[in-house]
Amino acid sequence: KTAAGCPQPGSGHCRRCQGEEGHDPKEREQLRKPFIGGLSFETIDDGLREHFEKWGTLTDCVVMRDPQTKCSRGFGFVTYSYIEEVDAAMCARPHKVDGCVVEPKRAVSREDFVKPGAHLTVKKIFVGGIKEDTEEYNLRDYFEKYGKIETTEVIEDRQSGKKRGFAFVTFDDHDTVDKILVQKYHTINGHNCEVKKPLSKQAMQSAGSQRGCGDGSGLMKGGSFGGRSSGSPYDGGYGSGGRSGRYGSRRF
Repeated sequence: KTAAGCPQPGSGHCRRCQGEEGHDPKEREQLRKPFIGGLSFETIDDGLREHFEKWGTLTDCVVMRDPQTKCSRGFGFVTYSYIEEVDAAMCARPHKVDGCVVEPKRAVSREDFVKPGAHLTVKKIFVGGIKEDTEEYNLRDYFEKYGKIETTEVIEDRQSGKKRGFAFVTFDDHDTVDKILVQKYHTINGHNCEVKKPLSKQAMQSAGSQRGCGDGSGLMKGGSFGGRSSGSPYDGGYGSGGRSGRYGSRRF
């Protein structure tokens, strides 16, 4: 039986179709709450909800507003009941709300946002901590469950041919990378591995200089996001947005 609004009709995997209601408390809210950027300044909560509830049951929906002027900040968040509904919404891109093509991204926690490269939109991941017995097929076997892989590369020393302990995996969609990174730990071929977005030398130097100034990730001092210290539980590390494509002090 297929439930109304099933995000995966005919798959046999939808928990709503199997009679499960509400949300799974074991699935952290962050994994179920995508960030929606590029909203029209005319979009309200109901309009955002009406669009994104096509892919699942929403437990929350909010367009972020300036606490003083009450004007839209050009972005918002929707919270689904299950991660699979987020996956369905991401697979349905591009999304248009009130005439604007919006930019859904898996929300980044404040803790993760201060890490270098967390804001980048990339299709490649860095995999550190791999051992000598880990081959490219081990990486492919592990990561292909997240999305389509384009290339895998285990880095070796040019002279000795020995593995240098890290690798790169490239996917066909940046959302696959974001989905991988919201999960904190990855065990590949029996080894605990560090997975993050790769940084260019220039980006690493920039991140290092920002940390040296004592402000973490180049955001406003005092832990504010995008120049605001509203303490809102929805910010998720993103500052003011809008049609310019900028969120806080970062460009996606």
